[in-house]
Amino acid sequence: MIQIQITARRLFPVLLALLLLMAATGCSNKAVPSNGNEAVDGDVTLVIGAYSVVKDAFAELLPKFQADWLQKTGQRVTFQESYEASGTQARAIVGGFDADVAVLAMEGDIGKIASAGFITHDWKAKHGGGMITSSIVVLGTRTGNPLAIKDWSDLGRDGVKVLYPNPKTSGGAQWDINAIYGAGLKISEEQTGEKSPQYAKEFLSAIHANVESLDKSGRASMAAFEYGVGDVIVTYENELRARINKGVQYDIVIPKHTIIIENPAAVVDKNVDKHGTRAVAEAFVDYLHSEEVQRLFVKHGFRSLNRVVAEETKEQFVTPEGLFDIGYLGGWDQVREELYSKKGVWYQVLAGI
Repeated sequence: MIQIQITARRLFPVLLALLLLMAATGCSNKAVPSNGNEAVDGDVTLVIGAYSVVKDAFAELLPKFQADWLQKTGQRVTFQESYEASGTQARAIVGGFDADVAVLAMEGDIGKIASAGFITHDWKAKHGGGMITSSIVVLGTRTGNPLAIKDWSDLGRDGVKVLYPNPKTSGGAQWDINAIYGAGLKISEEQTGEKSPQYAKEFLSAIHANVESLDKSGRASMAAFEYGVGDVIVTYENELRARINKGVQYDIVIPKHTIIIENPAAVVDKNVDKHGTRAVAEAFVDYLHSEEVQRLFVKHGFRSLNRVVAEETKEQFVTPEGLFDIGYLGGWDQVREELYSKKGVWYQVLAGI
């Protein structure tokens, strides 16, 4: 009799725990995630790691996606957002920042995340190469363009103070440097029939000699300009258009030769599989390519990559005569080696050699 009582006492906590577990399971309406997909009827948090320039557009589009996803699935999405210079953001994700979706300034920064094993799918296979927005590199001046800036060559004049961010941290800055260096190649090709890397380097050096400061990001550079630093800012066209829409006074100068910018977005496979957020993350990236969001991007100064929206809005944008893309410079792999490696053109320009 004593033995039976002891056994019962020992079994009681176990039986109680099992009963509580069964009750909790019966009361819960949340399915257990499987195959890397979140429970359809449970709330979900999506972590966004983005470059700073898209912050204003995302402030408008994220609530729209939340409402759309709730209507379609009954699931509530909460966003955790981080906005940084593109290169900084890429390094953070590789270093352990658990972003489910990366929205960055250039293909090369997404490539760094993929090379580190965090993106394992072919992120360029869908949506025309995985790009969500387009723009061009332009020049912004004070109201009325008091120094009569007309093209890149004017940025090398004595007394002209220039701003662009640091290409070591900013994807936007690399687009700026690519634009200037590529313009030098274009000009030399027009003059001699051949691209001259030496001419392009000297062209870049003459402009860089007038740079006032190298800020961490495009947004930081613009903030400095609006505070009163510099005479001309080299930046994205969409940045200036967005600021003008908010009442900030700028004149936009579009150089004859400049580069077309394309900005990518990708699901970060390693993180969505860890978090169980793949379905909503993939839906979010698809949403960025929708006509609704592409029109919103145009509202914020970007050029649309959607054919329908691009045709609708083409009258809003000027196409410069000498527009070129990254392919003119040999593609990102060649650009990283020739311009941004330790012995590349950019670091030679910094060193004055």
